[in-house]
Amino acid sequence: MKKFLFASLLVAASSMALAKLPALSDEAKAKAAEAAAKAAWTGKVEAYLLCKSQDKVAASYYKTAKASGKETKPPMAAPACADPGPFAYTPPEAKPLEAAGAHSPAGTATSPPNTKLPDANGNPAKKP
Repeated sequence: MKKFLFASLLVAASSMALAKLPALSDEAKAKAAEAAAKAAWTGKVEAYLLCKSQDKVAASYYKTAKASGKETKPPMAAPACADPGPFAYTPPEAKPLEAAGAHSPAGTATSPPNTKLPDANGNPAKKP
């Protein structure tokens, strides 16, 4: 009886794991894009703060080393700390379906697709 119960629970759990989630709505996609942008900005801010603290520690080290008479090597050249500024997110503009190029190319849309030439002249048959 316990084996049957365990097997049925295992089948139920595996069927739930295989269930398909519904597609995300446009609002959820926009929120996810904004969250990704915010996470990227947070990473830049953290890198900036780390850079500033490393500069402060290095300056303190050189100051105390010179005061105590220790010989120091010149610091390695490093890029300046870049402040990412305040967080600003502008969502991308959504193009209407017609402007997105979902239909025929612009050349076909502006002129009729037919010509006065017979099809045999425009599309000659391939010879075997």
